[in-house]
Amino acid sequence: MESRHRVLDPAAHAQIGKNLCALAVMTKAPRAGQVKTRLVPPLSPEDAAQLNICFLRDTAAAITKACGISARGVGVYTPLGAEAAYIDILPGDFELLPQRGEGFGERLAFATEDLFQCGFASVCLIDSDSPTVSADVHAEAVEMLSKPGDRVVLGPSDDGGYYLIGMKHNHPQLFERVDWSTERVLKQTEQRASELSLEVSLLSTGYDVDDAATLRRLRDELLSEQSARDLAPNTRKFLAALSAQKKL
Repeated sequence: MESRHRVLDPAAHAQIGKNLCALAVMTKAPRAGQVKTRLVPPLSPEDAAQLNICFLRDTAAAITKACGISARGVGVYTPLGAEAAYIDILPGDFELLPQRGEGFGERLAFATEDLFQCGFASVCLIDSDSPTVSADVHAEAVEMLSKPGDRVVLGPSDDGGYYLIGMKHNHPQLFERVDWSTERVLKQTEQRASELSLEVSLLSTGYDVDDAATLRRLRDELLSEQSARDLAPNTRKFLAALSAQKKL
């Protein structure tokens, strides 16, 4: 099956209109047993993959709402050949860009390089584990990157990492000498920015959902009577079904 999304080719240069920010979600094709494995248990591999799809749909919806005329949604995906997996997950106006590189930091660095090579004026890399980050937060990142002067924008996660990193220019050093998947990621990234004399702009703090404890936190937040109805609706519906089935 062919993808309905255009796949960007960095070697082709300037495929994107002027002055656009890439709101690019980092994603692995949501296949059972290959995504959200730290949520198995309490979830089954199939439910974990379906939850990942819900996360992607909600994140993509927030990105789309934030885009306006100044940004565009991109799915930076792996593995190559999985383009059709996103037909019913990402909106049709999203672009796709293959990931390359081995370790996580290398994949982030190459994604940034490739998006700038495609002609984007600024780049935000966004994780696919934080479905409650709102469109307003993504729009704020775009606005911050439109201001004069070079800078890096960071969306802190309360585990010490970040759910978003935004740049106006390619700075691969931001992804070097970082202890990925630890509580030191944000502070080390801020240190790399300081070494580059980059101003750091911080967004509101969010959280990643990558283990049973944070999954319970997400369930309690979204299924609360006080939760905004438009917050992560796909994830909310799926978690409600899991709870009703006593799977969560």
